[in-house]
Amino acid sequence: MLLEVVRDRIRAKHYSRRTEQAYVGWVKRFVVSIGRRHPRDVGAPEVEAFLTDLAVNGKVSAATQTQALSAILFLYREVLGMDLPWLEGLVRAKPSRRIPTVLTPAEVSRLLACMDGTYGLMARLLYGTGMRLMECVRLRVKDVDFGRREVLVRDGKGGKDRVTMLPSSLVEPLQAHLARIRILFDLDRERGVEGVHMPDALDRKYPEAGTSWGWFWVFPATGLSTDPRAESQRRHHVYEQNLQRAIKQAVGRAGIAKPATTHTLRHSFATNLLESGYDIRTVQELLGHADVSTTMIYTHVLNRGGRGVRSPLDSL
Repeated sequence: MLLEVVRDRIRAKHYSRRTEQAYVGWVKRFVVSIGRRHPRDVGAPEVEAFLTDLAVNGKVSAATQTQALSAILFLYREVLGMDLPWLEGLVRAKPSRRIPTVLTPAEVSRLLACMDGTYGLMARLLYGTGMRLMECVRLRVKDVDFGRREVLVRDGKGGKDRVTMLPSSLVEPLQAHLARIRILFDLDRERGVEGVHMPDALDRKYPEAGTSWGWFWVFPATGLSTDPRAESQRRHHVYEQNLQRAIKQAVGRAGIAKPATTHTLRHSFATNLLESGYDIRTVQELLGHADVSTTMIYTHVLNRGGRGVRSPLDSL
């Protein structure tokens, strides 16, 4: 019952499904750790013991420990309505500050040369636009503007929208890809498949939008799946782990020793732009960072101006 209340509160605040899964999981583990007592009946010692056990016996990272604490704070403040003084006094783990793995343009070129098809196109988009993994797989047809050479990234990290460039070298491949996807879209409409998932309450506000071409996934899954919330069969976007697996295999074939992942392409996008002389605040805007200090991890201050940003993909 408590977990259902947690889910309802998370959905009422429009948190992402991943946040919902993480918070519900941590609340469940916390309740088990306190002997299945109600959280109202325990206090700071039990919470501190739970977090300490995660670090000492679970050997989790500082980021994971902080996520667990955030879930517990959400439980007490948002679900139970208990703003207890000791919640403010809990010590958060200090996160590690690590330099991101970055590929040189030559390494990126070798990596992309080992990839083709849909996953090759997605990898090129990651590097050419600076998008995050989930921003790429959740991309909608309407958010790709070929005329303005732009990609509108909606509901990114922190629920923010932003605009990034569409590499000129990807215009024709992406248009050809969408022509193939349109066949799948038309087939779904002929078969009466339910429309794609719509964010928030847009499916009620615009009932037909889910079956429109503009809202269709740029990278849809090949098969149908069951929507866990609506309990209906619909077409989801491509499974993100498939792209992660494809990039990992390509890294091996390219002979790259660095532990490169999908997010490495985003790091490389930012670093290679700064090395090309673009202003750090321009790169900050393209990445969607709230604070320029986050962007500063890629380099020391480089205040060399840059206008009309050209994607590093077009320089390979």
